[in-house]
Amino acid sequence: MPPLQPMLAKSASAIPPGMQYEAKWDGFRAIVFRDRDAIELGSRSGKPLTRYFPELVRVLLEQLPPRCVVDGEIVIARGGRLDFDALLERIHPAASRVTHLAEVTPASFIAFDLLALGDESLLDTPQLARREALTDALRDARAPLHITPVTMDLDTARAWFEEYEGAGLDGVVAKPPNLPYRPGQRAMTKVKHERTADCVLAGLRPHKSGPVVGSLLLGLHDTAGHLQHVGVCASFPMRRRQELMTELEPLRMPSVQGHPWEHWADPDAQAAGRLPGGPSRWTGTKDLSWIPLRPERVCEVAYDHLQGNRFRHTTQFRRWRPDREPGECTYAQLEETPHFDLAGILDL
Repeated sequence: MPPLQPMLAKSASAIPPGMQYEAKWDGFRAIVFRDRDAIELGSRSGKPLTRYFPELVRVLLEQLPPRCVVDGEIVIARGGRLDFDALLERIHPAASRVTHLAEVTPASFIAFDLLALGDESLLDTPQLARREALTDALRDARAPLHITPVTMDLDTARAWFEEYEGAGLDGVVAKPPNLPYRPGQRAMTKVKHERTADCVLAGLRPHKSGPVVGSLLLGLHDTAGHLQHVGVCASFPMRRRQELMTELEPLRMPSVQGHPWEHWADPDAQAAGRLPGGPSRWTGTKDLSWIPLRPERVCEVAYDHLQGNRFRHTTQFRRWRPDREPGECTYAQLEETPHFDLAGILDL
């Protein structure tokens, strides 16, 4: 019964040998619980996603076994690649909006593990046996329900790692063949792409615990010379957060007036460009205000990939770049990934 935490993965720099390999999908992780006519989609945090994907509820009721628990990923594909922004749009309080989006941007479900079938829990069943049970249980699955491809061949996994990024996927997940399912534990291995970029430091948000740095706000200049907000870096030890607050104090502006993002609170300005403080469907009423800094300092950050014109995930701070000028920090430095059509993986 929900909630049930999904099994997680720890990061590695290279694909390990001797594993079962899967593509790493970039969507909403979801565990599906079905008990005859009752169905629930549980998120990684345990919150239900069911109301946001009514089209999937119908499909899963039609195609899943009458009583089962399936681990997988909710994705939306557009133009032959995954579209995470379209997924975010689905987290909307208005049922009418959700219904409309379910029609114009329908979601798919990628199944990659079977945790229970009928009266039997499969949590202690080895990975390869669970995969076999999943394939058998969903042998008649059809779009938009899919089973993720797997391989035991390391060279194939390496090829997937290089090619599938062009379709918006994250990398590769490696699972030990005899691994039981361990909810909440980082028992798998994930290998993701990592690149670096030089970004303008243009602001910060205080940490929720007090007057120390919570996250640094990053910007890149577009072709018109406008500084666009592209993401944040936020993983610092508490001592470093304190040091950063002191270190960055000389850059602090008395107000947002004169800052490239001074209109961040204007909905029209938000719609016209990338600005910090935009509405968050996940955080609800969370305070998204920030402290403006003079955009004079450049930092190098590591990132995995872009989603549109922003970093998909929180970046990792690498170093300050006193040798770089803020005006040099443009989108042109970012590596473009060759396109790969999702049809080469699944019929999405």
